[in-house]
Amino acid sequence: MSTLKIKQLGQGMTEYIIVVALVAVAAIAVYQMFGQVVRSQTAAMAKELAGEDGTEQSEAARAAAESAASQTAPKTLKSFTGNAQVQ
Repeated sequence: MSTLKIKQLGQGMTEYIIVVALVAVAAIAVYQMFGQVVRSQTAAMAKELAGEDGTEQSEAARAAAESAASQTAPKTLKSFTGNAQVQ
């Protein structure tokens, strides 16, 4: 194989690794934000399927969803400079 062909093959693999890493980081961020919601909803469904009352887990999922929604509020530079004085 020529050197050029080997370098091109390596470039494709590198690009693939970068894309996979970006997808993994995005998945971790989404799970971090909505993980509690998913766990609570799954627990509620499991209780309902078992014939028990899953209201408590449903309420926990709703509270976690509201908490996650409040974290997605738009942020500006002023959000991070609470102690800065404007003149």
